[in-house]
Amino acid sequence: MRMPTTDGGHANGWNKEGYSKSGIDQPLLNRQVKMLLDGGCTYFDTSPAYCRGESEGCLGIALAESGYGREDYVIATKLSNFAPQQYPLAECRKMFENSLRFLKTDYIDNYLLHAIGNGGFKTFSQRYIENGAADWCAELRESRRIRNLGFSFHGDPRAFEWCMEHHDKYKWDFCQIQMNYVDWRHAKETNDRNLDAEYLYKTLTERNIPVVIMEPLLGGRLARYNYALAQTLTPLDPEASLAKWSFRFCGTYPNVMTILSGMTRTEHIEENLETFNNFKPCDERELEALERAALALLKLSTIPCNDCKYCMPCPYGLDIPAILTFRNQVLTAKVKPSPREILKMYAKAVPDRLRRANHCIGCGLCVSHCPQSIKIPDELAQIDEWVESVIAEVMK
Repeated sequence: MRMPTTDGGHANGWNKEGYSKSGIDQPLLNRQVKMLLDGGCTYFDTSPAYCRGESEGCLGIALAESGYGREDYVIATKLSNFAPQQYPLAECRKMFENSLRFLKTDYIDNYLLHAIGNGGFKTFSQRYIENGAADWCAELRESRRIRNLGFSFHGDPRAFEWCMEHHDKYKWDFCQIQMNYVDWRHAKETNDRNLDAEYLYKTLTERNIPVVIMEPLLGGRLARYNYALAQTLTPLDPEASLAKWSFRFCGTYPNVMTILSGMTRTEHIEENLETFNNFKPCDERELEALERAALALLKLSTIPCNDCKYCMPCPYGLDIPAILTFRNQVLTAKVKPSPREILKMYAKAVPDRLRRANHCIGCGLCVSHCPQSIKIPDELAQIDEWVESVIAEVMK
């Protein structure tokens, strides 16, 4: 999802007119994939929906040129049939065949029903049950065109419970969940719809279903400097980054198959390889500290935006993720910024005034696309009101 781009922007990025003009930096990606493989990373997670549809093709090129054999790495991709026109089984079949072609392979190691429950149980049923897609995926496994069948869970808890109730039929080989030291016990505190990762992990473990972790860094929120987190964690290990603490937490649990990390820059790769090639599970004292850090973060009432950019493009040109991230940066600063500093931060985060919160008309088109079910128009309205109060303070 977060492949390097030619202009340094987000690979899922959009501009005011729609698509971003930045493309994937294929030569850099090739070097990064080779570096990952040389360092022992063997699991590559992609989707037809990632990087504006470019992710599978670019990953296929990078793996093919890596010098490694097909048996040396695991490819995970997804049935990302989000649009109603993609629900029919014929369209699902077409998506799968395209994945094979783009990834330059004749089988997929780990195939996922993508983001089950996002949009509610009815949508889940239409995408995977009523059209026979789940049964067809099981047939793909029988024919060895996929090796393992699983699903990623975002959204309506009923979708997760349905999968558990039908485990005897589908025999899920793995499940991908959002897990980190905040969502472990406090997912419901950020969104009533969420299920705590502790519950998901234990439910899957009881059924011997291995866990793949997504959002170990909460879209980067647990990696960016945050005084509330640093104040708790840095004394325990002054040399460790905040990201390292998150990865160590996730890797502590024995039923975790792998931990997904959206690495864009080469230094991300270097740090992650160092963390896992010299891996140290968290002890009880450290787990208690991480729980205190989670509670400190929750007190800040940050917006649970993971910067996935699924909400984009906004039909009215707003840069929604940048606006939400700006608000979180103000909340998590070590020293509370002055009103003038806040306005400078806003101008830096969203330079184009036409893309700021005051231009939201509340149409709500973004809400159904958000994996975190953030009430985006409400948040933008509150941010706009807050910014206006900051401007008033400066003008006094």
